[in-house]
Amino acid sequence: MLRVHFTLEDLLKVTLAPAPAPLMELVLATAMLQQPGIDPVFSRWQQRALRTFPRAARPLLELVPPTGKGPLFLAPLSRGLEDGMDQIRSSPAAFVRAELQRVCRTGRPQTPWISRLARKDRDAWKTLQNAVRTGYNGLLAPVWERITSAYHAERAWRSHTLARHGIHSMLAGVTHGVRWREAVLEIDSREDRDIHLAGRGLTLLPSAFWADRQVIGAYPQGPAVFVYPAVTPLPLLEESSKADPVAALLGRTRTAILAMLIQQHTATDVARELDISKSSVSEHTKALRHARLIVSKRVGQAVWHTCTPLGLELIAGAPA
Repeated sequence: MLRVHFTLEDLLKVTLAPAPAPLMELVLATAMLQQPGIDPVFSRWQQRALRTFPRAARPLLELVPPTGKGPLFLAPLSRGLEDGMDQIRSSPAAFVRAELQRVCRTGRPQTPWISRLARKDRDAWKTLQNAVRTGYNGLLAPVWERITSAYHAERAWRSHTLARHGIHSMLAGVTHGVRWREAVLEIDSREDRDIHLAGRGLTLLPSAFWADRQVIGAYPQGPAVFVYPAVTPLPLLEESSKADPVAALLGRTRTAILAMLIQQHTATDVARELDISKSSVSEHTKALRHARLIVSKRVGQAVWHTCTPLGLELIAGAPA
């Protein structure tokens, strides 16, 4: 069992990641490729992905075990591929060595290439960077738009749960096998370990590629990361209907505005992002406000708009 110990400061620092992390998803997808007796939802995806997995990406299989607990320097919480590649390249040498040693202690063979990675050998790191880029392009890039849309819908739903029921209920409800014992979050796991957050906080990250037990990554700096299976896994996103009843009800532009207002924005932000006029944004936000789907607040010269709980429920229920 994993036991995550919270202080009051940690409870105040529980957040949902603002967007899916591409390199974390790549690590988890690489793990799912290797899982025997995989969840039936992923079996056809696994067979197809194994056939098409690029040869240049195969070094990742040496680093990432089926448990998903690969080296943390390989899975930064980046917003994009290039940002993530920069974070991998700038990983401190001591952190790289410690993570590679941990992975090898838990069952991965220490190959000559891994030994060279630990020494920060230039050619070994070129191979790694090429594997990451090729793996992303082969596994994630074709489906990234779907993953991102589904992620924001789930994030809106979790945010609504947090607002209505509080942190304890939201954390206990992210997946099965999670419960509270006073200020300790107990998680069913194959390993027996205590994790003390010690004021760093916790970031929640649902994964469309993951169908196994929860994974917690304790990075040297910043909050710990709690990865759990998304409500809708990738194969179901691929097979879902493209029909959007919310767009049929509100129209595509208002639906796009409502989706954008999961996070607070001004009319200028919306107009720039959706490439429409500010007067058009004003008309649409007025209609959404009258329908009680958004609220608006003036701060100085700017008017900020954001979804109401009803608007969040509507967007969370829309197909990706």
